[in-house]
Amino acid sequence: MRLAALLLAAVLAAPAFAVQPDEILPDPALEARARDISQELRCLVCRNENIDDSNAQLARDLRLLVRERLVAGDSNAEVVAFVVDRYGEYVLLNPTAGGANLILWIAGPAMLAGGLGLAALYLRRRRTAPDAASAALSDEERARLAEILKD
Repeated sequence: MRLAALLLAAVLAAPAFAVQPDEILPDPALEARARDISQELRCLVCRNENIDDSNAQLARDLRLLVRERLVAGDSNAEVVAFVVDRYGEYVLLNPTAGGANLILWIAGPAMLAGGLGLAALYLRRRRTAPDAASAALSDEERARLAEILKD
């Protein structure tokens, strides 16, 4: 039981080890702002991990860059804009819903609506189609069936 608790604690604490002590700013307010910004930026190596939780060297460089910009007096929006200008919108974990990204934001719901429409059309046609089992046989077909069944 102790081993399981220790393992769980180690796994949950792993992201806390990403930010190195030498990166932490002496001003707690600036450090809090840096952490907030870092939560919004994607590690370009780890893909779906923010730079605050990543141990990659590029994530460390980005964390240092964010802190340098904050110390230089930039606002949070200016820091994010600087990083996006340098690395592209891919660096944002939550990309903006405008411009070319608008296509990506609309594509998922549009495909879902299209699929639901096709499913509804299929079900409607299936319901109105004549049932093959209930269709009556013609006299000619009955005679042929009787002949086949005799053999």
